[in-house]
Amino acid sequence: MNIIKQAVTGGLVASLLLTLAACSNLSERDRNTAIGAGVGGVAGSVLTDGSALGTVGGAVVGGVIGREVSKDKK
Repeated sequence: MNIIKQAVTGGLVASLLLTLAACSNLSERDRNTAIGAGVGGVAGSVLTDGSALGTVGGAVVGGVIGREVSKDKK
């Protein structure tokens, strides 16, 4: 089972890197959202032992945090 966790985590990291490579023309806020979602998805997967719900939940929370970090300060 440990090999499966490593494969899933490796796949998530690889997809995150490929996604970030395609983000060159995004705004800073959109880029931070994508980075936050990727990091949150990996963290959610690791913390919940590869649970799909944990991965998706982590991606959502990470995306929201990434988007709010770069919010315009008025």
